[in-house]
Amino acid sequence: MTERRTEPPQASESSLKGQRGHAVPSVGTLFLGCIADDFTGASDLANNLVRSGMRVVQTIGVPSGPLGVAVDAVVVALKSRTNPPAEAVAQSLEALAWLQAQGAQQIYFKYCSTFDSTEHGNIGPVTEALMDALGTDFTIATPAFPDNNRTVFKGYLFAGDTLLSESGMQNHPLTPMTDANLVRVLQAQTRRVVGLIDYAVVASGTDAVRERIAQLKTAGVGMAIVDAITNADLMRLGPALKGMPLVTAGSGVALGLGQNFGIAPSVEASQLPQASGLKAVVSGSCSVATNRQVRAFIAAGLPALAIDPLRMASGVDVAAEVLAWAGPLLQNGPVLVYSSDESAAVKAVQQQLGAAAAGALVERTLAAIACGLVGLGVRQLVVAGGETAGACVQALGIMQMQIGPQIAPGVPWCFALLPLSASAGAAQGLHLTLKSGNFGADDFFTQAFTVLA
Repeated sequence: MTERRTEPPQASESSLKGQRGHAVPSVGTLFLGCIADDFTGASDLANNLVRSGMRVVQTIGVPSGPLGVAVDAVVVALKSRTNPPAEAVAQSLEALAWLQAQGAQQIYFKYCSTFDSTEHGNIGPVTEALMDALGTDFTIATPAFPDNNRTVFKGYLFAGDTLLSESGMQNHPLTPMTDANLVRVLQAQTRRVVGLIDYAVVASGTDAVRERIAQLKTAGVGMAIVDAITNADLMRLGPALKGMPLVTAGSGVALGLGQNFGIAPSVEASQLPQASGLKAVVSGSCSVATNRQVRAFIAAGLPALAIDPLRMASGVDVAAEVLAWAGPLLQNGPVLVYSSDESAAVKAVQQQLGAAAAGALVERTLAAIACGLVGLGVRQLVVAGGETAGACVQALGIMQMQIGPQIAPGVPWCFALLPLSASAGAAQGLHLTLKSGNFGADDFFTQAFTVLA
């Protein structure tokens, strides 16, 4: 096991020099400035950037001032995926302005590997707004992430061997995806012409991709979906994107970008302070993968408690009940608190409370539970679900996270300093991971703590 670095995310520039085989950028200068449309997606992207050798900090929302530490990339985590398009655009442009002020050399707009959005956004509108602000007439789009079985072929998105529209995503409670043709999906969201860089081009190498981009631009195409079915495809794509003002993608493309800045994979990029404290899992995702993970945790004989949105709506202090249950159990190992359920059950609750109201109620309750668990001494926290992660991190008052080792493709451990209000008056660190609903093997909730140990 490698020795862990003990500096917190706010470490000085001097403490980061000399650890890597490339030049350390000055404070206020970034190779890559990233805008993510949810918190788990931000960690997903940051994880792949770290795998490529980049030192990465993830911010929660747009910082109010300069970053103050030298890193290779910053990922600004927004909670904009399901917002009205105008709100998502405004937040993304605010993030862009801050990243430009830090000297970011290239901008990366990150969305989910399932490309999920509504019919009117937010991927298309945000991409167009960023293109306009950057003065660029072309960008690419691809959610391909082969490590997590997300591949794009002939413009169609697959989850494993299944078209996205038949994978369970067609039942997503907020952003159902009923069409796997990404050219069609994106074209419905943008006034620019959407084209395709198909697999035959990508497989032919970087020069072929560059030539195809030039052809598309000449033809008046402003955005192009890019096929990719292996990591080798992403590595070939990376150099073709060098110097492109804006890249839009899931997290997979990040694997091939470090080479453009003279960076090679390095274990030092993922080192975190040593972990300690109690362990807990909070899950609000209703994805097929997360439901399996909940069942596996329970099958392992570990303590788990489901929360009921209808009881919350009736005025019951569910958070207090959960914390009273968890308190005596935490000393013996991790506990799981979950609202995750099958799609039919979720829809039944939504019919009674309304989809937006039900989602907001669960998020607030899980965020209160997460804060309470930290108050009980939890310092290793797993949060599953993008909306849940956003609510929990914001409630904890976390503003910045250092990105550490990968647990599963797209899911790293992170480290943050808790504000004094969340840590009983003394500065303390929290190790946490923000897991996208669809990511991770069935034993993820237990494996995560093994990786950190």
